[in-house]
Amino acid sequence: MAAAKAAGKRVVFTNGTFDLLHVGHVRSLADARAQGDLLVVGVNSDASVKSYKGPHLPIQPAEERAEVLAALRYVDYITIFDEPTVDALLSLLEPHVMAKGTEYDPKTIPERPTVDSYGGEIAIVGDPKAHSTRWLIQRIRQLPD
Repeated sequence: MAAAKAAGKRVVFTNGTFDLLHVGHVRSLADARAQGDLLVVGVNSDASVKSYKGPHLPIQPAEERAEVLAALRYVDYITIFDEPTVDALLSLLEPHVMAKGTEYDPKTIPERPTVDSYGGEIAIVGDPKAHSTRWLIQRIRQLPD
């Protein structure tokens, strides 16, 4: 990462669960990648997901979610994290841009003080949140046998 920055590359960071990959994820990742030259994706660990989404999620283990994301042309680097926020990763990487989905308000993002502390930017990316893993699961459950 340091070498990329030294070479003048603009580093973008985004994070999420990315449980069942859907078009909303792809649009958000594409838009995040368009904010710079390299995209780093933080994937919530299984324990992290369970702590805020409940014991029934994630559907797929973190390693598999990361593997699926790694296959996308928009993604350059992936890391899995356990913490409730990505403050520690942001402090370590100091990306030029932290990209968050349209469900967030740039002024109230929990990591905003960390991003501000090193002079980074926050970008809201993707289309309106009209897709979700829960939505996909509900659609699948409605399919006839």
